Amino acid sequence: MKEEIKKFVIVCIGALLNAIGLNLFLIPANVYASGFTGVAQLLSGVLDAHSPIYISTGILLFLLNIPVGILGWLKVGKSFTLNSILSVALTSVFLTILPETRFSEDILLNAVFGGVISAIGIGMTLKYGASTGGLDIVAMILAKWKDKPVGTYFFILNAIIILMAGALNGAEKALYTLVTLYVTTRVIDSIHTRHEKLTVMIVTKKADLLTKAIYSRMKRGITNVPAKGAFTNEEKDMMIIVITRYELYYLEKIINEIDPEAFTNIVQTTGVLGLFNKD
Repeated sequence: MKEEIKKFVIVCIGALLNAIGLNLFLIPANVYASGFTGVAQLLSGVLDAHSPIYISTGILLFLLNIPVGILGWLKVGKSFTLNSILSVALTSVFLTILPETRFSEDILLNAVFGGVISAIGIGMTLKYGASTGGLDIVAMILAKWKDKPVGTYFFILNAIIILMAGALNGAEKALYTLVTLYVTTRVIDSIHTRHEKLTVMIVTKKADLLTKAIYSRMKRGITNVPAKGAFTNEEKDMMIIVITRYELYYLEKIINEIDPEAFTNIVQTTGVLGLFNKD
């Protein structure tokens, strides 16, 4: 219960920071965020400029995430999807509540600070086993279904956002949007991890219990290798498992529950050949 309350608080703080970065920096400067948030900004601006209908960024962000949330519920898992939906809903609420206020006329300052503040919120949310919806859920679905190059989809969508920003507001705004996307990516990487897949090596005396717990909750294949402590000569096992970055929180939680004394090494994985998912 304490862990769930902590996660809820983190998701709330992350959503608030994301909304602050948007309403106080990016939106007033016509600089766009990445992913579905940037798409919501673009749609809101287009509707406001070229139609009698105005729909706020917050509402559009929530609407865009409804079909993705349904897919996530069916294909990814209830816990991850529920926390992601909560994050999107809270972000939409905060975007509606917080006034759009421009702190500075300097577009570069808005692009950088907006990107940093939003990225801190997104990074915190990812670190605690949730997401801000949109492409994060799409990435999880692809990871569960087949080993696809998720980064390509992120790149394509963000490239479309940059091109649309340039078409609507000029090349200068497109370049400032690119600055925001770069800053956001770097900050999220420093808080969470930039690698789509990670290899985890766990040295433990409770390999059987950990294997059952990991497989029942995550459905990931595991390789167990006999190991011996060089100093103590104790017989142990080294478990090797490849996961997506979105599963890191859940794996850490399982290890802490079953064997908090296990030695765990997490390294980046640049590619996977063969059967990645055994679901």
